[in-house]
Amino acid sequence: MPDPVMADTRIRRARILRQGLGCASLAIGACLPMALHAQSANLSGTVALSSQLVDRGLPVTSETPIVQGAVSWASPQGWSLRVSASAEARKLDRLTETFAQAARYWTLAPDWQMGASLSYYDYPGPKEARVYDRVESGLSWVYRDVLTFGLSAIYGVGSGDHRLRGAADVGFHWPLPGHFGVSAGAGIAQSQVTYHSRYEHDHASSYEYDGVTYYSYTRWNSYGYGHVGLMWTYESWHLELDRILTSGLKRPRNSLETAPWVATVSFSF
Repeated sequence: MPDPVMADTRIRRARILRQGLGCASLAIGACLPMALHAQSANLSGTVALSSQLVDRGLPVTSETPIVQGAVSWASPQGWSLRVSASAEARKLDRLTETFAQAARYWTLAPDWQMGASLSYYDYPGPKEARVYDRVESGLSWVYRDVLTFGLSAIYGVGSGDHRLRGAADVGFHWPLPGHFGVSAGAGIAQSQVTYHSRYEHDHASSYEYDGVTYYSYTRWNSYGYGHVGLMWTYESWHLELDRILTSGLKRPRNSLETAPWVATVSFSF
């Protein structure tokens, strides 16, 4: 039987961590204008419109237009800061995602780079999305801006299960004539959502209720995901159409569904 005192303590700690990380996100956002004053050439921004917000193959929103905005700052020493926010186009006063990241990149060889990052994701939308609130640390390796491989450690703050998860991703980009390009990516992750199954007969750890035997356990939900896309880039404009793929993903009934195709148009400045 779980200890209610310990459970309440864990909940309070998760709330304090979430509040602290939210303040850190705001602090990063407040520092970016100062970076603009000091080194305007190192500051950039992007606005975008997408058909759905998808995170590692998981739907964060329904299939509806999503407005996104991001500001990034980079230093010559390899440091970078990034903050972004997203909202449904029909409900711009209600954010669906906020994001903050600090990262550092090094040159390993003429064709190789390595990066380390610490990110915070917050989904203030429906409760189905809030379970993906998390802190994520990652290591990545980049080959000629064509091939990327990354490893991530994920600590969920939006649900009662705070076990550390992992993810591995690989991405590929290749330019084509006429400002076109192709992109592809694949990965495997342990979902932040755990699920429970009940079985009858021939299983260990049984419990008796009113003469009926039930069996229950929690299982890691590891799944695969990926995309294949076509891009078009001209000056500050970028258009992309991606085919989204998932495999082995367990979802609760009546949960959001990932659209098979996601389109995005963005403008950078």
